[in-house]
Amino acid sequence: MPDDNDLSPGKGVRDRRKLKQRAAWGLAQLTVAIGLAVLLPGGLQYREGWVFLCTFVFCSIVVTLDVLQRDPALLERRLAAGPGAEQRPRQKAIQALASVMFVASMLLPAFDHRYGWSQLPRSVAILGNVLLGLGFFAVSLVFRENTFASAVVEVGAEQKVIDTGPYALVRHPMYAAAVVLVAGIPLALGSLWGLCVVPLFIALLVWRLLDEEVLLREQLPGYGSYCQKTRSRLLPHVW
Repeated sequence: MPDDNDLSPGKGVRDRRKLKQRAAWGLAQLTVAIGLAVLLPGGLQYREGWVFLCTFVFCSIVVTLDVLQRDPALLERRLAAGPGAEQRPRQKAIQALASVMFVASMLLPAFDHRYGWSQLPRSVAILGNVLLGLGFFAVSLVFRENTFASAVVEVGAEQKVIDTGPYALVRHPMYAAAVVLVAGIPLALGSLWGLCVVPLFIALLVWRLLDEEVLLREQLPGYGSYCQKTRSRLLPHVW
């Protein structure tokens, strides 16, 4: 696993400092974007919105700091994300649509709150935040197991098949974690209508992983055998 020992001491410290700054800037941008998506339409009195924002940002910081400490190279790869970072046109389109769905998963509940389209008990919002925490925890398990968990669809240099930890249960545990996380967003925001976005997001994930598997079978040695060993893609013993 890469670490600062691969570099001269001075360069390693400088690189880590730059990485920290980039990660901090990315988290700041994410916080502002989520805050605007939730609180601008939902209003500053949107209590579920504030709790969701704090939960999401806190979990993001914890996971980021953990990866920064253990595997800076992985964090470096994860910072290159989004449609612009993808090399394949199909994945660019999928990522663009997924970004829209992610924003919609917050915007729709915020408007739901403003106009009172649905009323859910507070316990549902608590459940939603628990799902957020579980989703982030699952993501951290993936990061601990797979240093090649890039944010884009690619096969990196020296990449190898990972078949341990969560990868022993499903072939795409990162996407499974994303489903849990996105399902928790509208619930945490106290919205029933927001759940309409979840099936669309799952459909995009399925499209993405099926296309990704084509690339992995072609370019990653041993991936075909891994697929025979681990049959499930997202949900153990189901699909």
